[in-house]
Amino acid sequence: MVSFNPLRERGLERFADPQDHREMLTLSSQAISSGYYQPRMGGDMAAVRGIAKALFALEAEGLFERASAFIDTHTQGIEAWQRQVEETPWDAIEDQSGLTRCELEEAARVYAGAGSVICTWAMGITQHLHAVDSVREIINLLLLGGHFGRPGAGACPVRGHSNVQGDRTMGIDEKAPAWLIDALEARYGVALPRRRGFNTVESLAALEAGQVQTFIGLGGNFTRATPDTERTEAAMRRLRLNVQISTKLNRSHLVIGEHTEALILPCLGRSEIDASDEVASQRISVEDSMSMVHASAGLKAPAGAELRSEPAIVAALAQATLARVLPARGLADPVDWAALAADYDRIRDEIAAVIPGFADFNQRLAAPRGFHLSNPVRALRFPTASGLATFSAPRLPDEVLHQQMARRDGWLTLQTMRSHDQYNTTIYGYNDRYRGVSGQRRVVFINASDLERLGLADGDWVDLVGEPRGDGQERRAPQFRLVRYDIPTGCVGAYYPETNVLVALESHGADTGTPSSKAVPVRLEKSARIA
Repeated sequence: MVSFNPLRERGLERFADPQDHREMLTLSSQAISSGYYQPRMGGDMAAVRGIAKALFALEAEGLFERASAFIDTHTQGIEAWQRQVEETPWDAIEDQSGLTRCELEEAARVYAGAGSVICTWAMGITQHLHAVDSVREIINLLLLGGHFGRPGAGACPVRGHSNVQGDRTMGIDEKAPAWLIDALEARYGVALPRRRGFNTVESLAALEAGQVQTFIGLGGNFTRATPDTERTEAAMRRLRLNVQISTKLNRSHLVIGEHTEALILPCLGRSEIDASDEVASQRISVEDSMSMVHASAGLKAPAGAELRSEPAIVAALAQATLARVLPARGLADPVDWAALAADYDRIRDEIAAVIPGFADFNQRLAAPRGFHLSNPVRALRFPTASGLATFSAPRLPDEVLHQQMARRDGWLTLQTMRSHDQYNTTIYGYNDRYRGVSGQRRVVFINASDLERLGLADGDWVDLVGEPRGDGQERRAPQFRLVRYDIPTGCVGAYYPETNVLVALESHGADTGTPSSKAVPVRLEKSARIA
């Protein structure tokens, strides 16, 4: 296993297997990374480009063999990509990645000697301006070796939450595809809106512009999960109606404007028994990163007898709303919402009728470990116009943020991240076993040489200051303790949501709308600790 991560973290160096009784009893572990490389933030695409460049050089020496049969049969465009790779100079790759040519050639030799390769990535890749091209470069690298369509090989984007993975499968987002709308219209005999909606960043802009007056939050902590915290909260205070469907109280419940009608609708948690008049214990379905779909049912008694489930609340909202709207238009409701809420098997029957790949949904879900969703790429069927996988040939960005910050005196590139005792924006404790921090969260991980260069010391207290907003207002996150850490020079790390205030709403991937929370310009101002 070869790891690429700006921060040196124990979780990628050693692993204690919870299924190994000896390791659990002796508190021992085993090494898991045969190579550990620390690119500068935003340098991952350049690092993959360097591996590819080294592989083409090995091929010329007869030390690596591309998957020619696979490439000839299943792909197109390798010539343009290879030309782009070979024309990218090593000095540009080294400067942008923060890794040496020697390190990248070493990683390339591991790839060349591997029978099968899986590339796994998460938000360190996707929370950048050039995220899409970075993912494309990873796919290019896998295609070069023919690492698709067989066991132990392929691409594995880690999403970390079954809801996110399930949304991908169901096609539920702000830009529903035409095939999904067509299928829903055919199923229910009604015309549905085809105008695309707003993603998170666009929603906040629409709130600021007064285009949106109602917000219904299904779980989550919106104001803490989004960028530009102060601007987000100001936008939320413009709402006329703010509805939060939640299992627990959070900060978003308190961000209420003077003219906002605010409702909190408490709901059952996933661990609580969800019973109806028809079903003693309802099952929901969840999907993991390996495309396995399985059933999940709560085991604990509900916290209160009047708590409803999320599906029951959504169904009741739909039924009440449509009962007022449809009769005025001479229409009948095509959906029996109460029946869906009473037995989730009926919801899955509706899914099976609309979403490809979910035939016999309930029967397959009854299997002990659920079922595996088909993936066309696994069978070497590529959903492109040509039916072939396409090598893309993107140029490296002219610069990434850490290169720009290197020319600005005192500025650094910040990566926001979670601690160990944290799940999304929910903080369960103040210890971070990943990075050796205990009893605190307001910390900044920083390289020793940057401490010396900036005239600071391990343990000093600083404010993090970002670039000002367009209206000149300051972005500032106060009172953070510096922690000397093994992290590349010019780069620092700190936890979110405390640092979300520094992430500009306008700074996001052009093709994704994902905030660039792993590439935030900051400078440090020394401050006194407040008791």
